[in-house]
Amino acid sequence: MAKKFREHRTRGAALPEYLVIYEQGSTSWGAYSPDVPGVAVVGDSREHVESRVRDAITFHLEGLRANGLEVPTPRNAAGVVAA
Repeated sequence: MAKKFREHRTRGAALPEYLVIYEQGSTSWGAYSPDVPGVAVVGDSREHVESRVRDAITFHLEGLRANGLEVPTPRNAAGVVAA
């Protein structure tokens, strides 16, 4: 059965939600989306990279649309397990 990915509504338009992975390094945070190749950001805090990755994904997808290129469909999901 195909998974239904959540959508976010902004000004009446439904926007797909992309999985973002946040990684804490020794001196900074990083973030990327496995569904949007080539988009990755680094910042001083998780809050900083959350804002930056949102802007980067939006900018990238707008560029794809403007150039008539295919916008990637969200396909990945994440979970947490106790071990």
